[in-house]
Amino acid sequence: MFNLDQALGVFPQAALLRSKRAEVLAANIANADTPGYQARDFDFNAALAAAANAGEPAAELELTQPGHISLGDNALGGAFLQFRTPTQASLDQNTVDVQAERARFVDNAMHYQATMRFLDSRFSGLIRAFRGD
Repeated sequence: MFNLDQALGVFPQAALLRSKRAEVLAANIANADTPGYQARDFDFNAALAAAANAGEPAAELELTQPGHISLGDNALGGAFLQFRTPTQASLDQNTVDVQAERARFVDNAMHYQATMRFLDSRFSGLIRAFRGD
């Protein structure tokens, strides 16, 4: 029996994670002037590995009080959003470095585009195989 998930490989999960990372980075850039905002990101490689292995998270935070909120996100393949360590202290406690965030955003966008091209080539190959070309 034909398995589409196996035929497409890890690329659908990678595209989803790249789009989620774009949202996180865009939120960082949008909040560059918000006092006290803490820049966030997640480890893409760890999230992809977790998503490829049935979404099992590598580590869980221990919730010791009923009011604690888990930082995990199932859409991130079990990865956890992490706060970015600032490179330079800010008086208003904002940790967003706009130039670095823009560079990360552009890098992520290029990887997203490459992932979509890989997916397109996989679909093209499958269509050719089904047609018998």
